[in-house]
Amino acid sequence: MGATSEQGSDANDNEKPVHSVTLSDYYIGETEVTQELWQAVMGSNPSYFSGYPQRPVEYVSWNDCQEFITKLNELTGKNFRLPTEAEWEYAARGGNKSQRYKYSGSNTIGNVAWYDDNSGSETHDVKTKQANELGIYDMSGNVWEWCQDWYGDYSSGSQTNPTGPSSGSVRVLRGGGWNYFATYCRVSYRLNCFPDLGFHYFGFRLILQ
Repeated sequence: MGATSEQGSDANDNEKPVHSVTLSDYYIGETEVTQELWQAVMGSNPSYFSGYPQRPVEYVSWNDCQEFITKLNELTGKNFRLPTEAEWEYAARGGNKSQRYKYSGSNTIGNVAWYDDNSGSETHDVKTKQANELGIYDMSGNVWEWCQDWYGDYSSGSQTNPTGPSSGSVRVLRGGGWNYFATYCRVSYRLNCFPDLGFHYFGFRLILQ
């Protein structure tokens, strides 16, 4: 996890040190949560680019995601949640099928991501770019994805099922978005934001355990 060799000179200090992580099994959504799913659970659609059922829901804060997940779990009787930062990065890298790409599924970003150079300044339907090695879509580009963790510095020691700092002021986002340059869409790039803020380039995907 972190700024491994394929990230090259693009890597930032907050992606270091590279460290070893062991994770228990989990399921992760093959797509970002769509406007259609959000509407079905919440009865409304907060998205700036609304009216496109298969585009990712956006303009959601971390707190909004928690409210959605609580309602979804009540409806389904299951235990959905946001991915930890480590779970997100493992999936973005292709898990145990990883080919060590710079972006999620390719070293050529345009094959796998909607980003600043090709998005036309808007989101796009999920699953319209190539999937990564695990068959997961849009982990680079389209919308930034909230993670469960508080944001904090990495440590060098090996970790099992890390969940980030026990407290903090900002939460982690990963993956880049439709209005961001390629370097922000790398699998190790880290962003953070206050949990009560949402923008038209913030979305999320779900974990099921």
